[in-house]
Amino acid sequence: MRLVIKIGTSTIAHSGGRLNIRRTEELCKVISDLKNSGLEIIIVTSGAIGMGVGKLSLKERPSDMATKQACAAVGQCELMYVYDKLFSEYNHTVAQILITASDIENENRHHNFSVTLNRLLDLGVIPIINENDTIATEEIVIGDNDTLAAIVATSAKADLLVLLSDIDGLYTADPHNNPDARLIPEVYELTERIMNLGGDPGSALGTGGMRTKLTAASICTEAGCDMIIANGSDPGLLYRIADGESVGTRFVADR
Repeated sequence: MRLVIKIGTSTIAHSGGRLNIRRTEELCKVISDLKNSGLEIIIVTSGAIGMGVGKLSLKERPSDMATKQACAAVGQCELMYVYDKLFSEYNHTVAQILITASDIENENRHHNFSVTLNRLLDLGVIPIINENDTIATEEIVIGDNDTLAAIVATSAKADLLVLLSDIDGLYTADPHNNPDARLIPEVYELTERIMNLGGDPGSALGTGGMRTKLTAASICTEAGCDMIIANGSDPGLLYRIADGESVGTRFVADR
């Protein structure tokens, strides 16, 4: 089974941008154990800009491109240092891949990306992928890591994409405002009604929201890859997902 796990900023960082040490350590432990069980795992991680905000002691996420890129440059170093350190404790090797939209849109570069990704998996490495926010501008930006994760999942011909976020899944209404909102456990068709359930970006440090997750679901399911939205506050739920249990919202692929 080939699994892509997208880790949102809110999953690995506190609201101020500093690393959530306890949760990140648990997440890397669970992923290492799943890899030990025989799964091929690719990580798409957010958090570089958010962690850069924390490391630079900025009061809020910057709005100008230059400061965003500076935060990404600082935060990406810390992010990969943490992943390398934690996965090394469980005898797993990680590799960093930073890409932009042009790497996906250009056929030759996209092919090279896919070849490298597959070779890393053959070598038993855990690829850790992020958008190259340090050089990406509005003209070449993918825009959010939910979409990036879907592109990676389809490029790698993954069986499943799991989006770890700060929400349990897709609801019939906004659960923050509507106490009667119900979790939707499975979606077999991305109808107009389902797509309209997407909202605006959620957390202050991240860029994704339910709207981007539904776009990612569309990309995945059309390519034959299932996708799950789940709450990253409990990394142990990845065990349940691997065991085939119902967790969060599963978008069932066209096959």
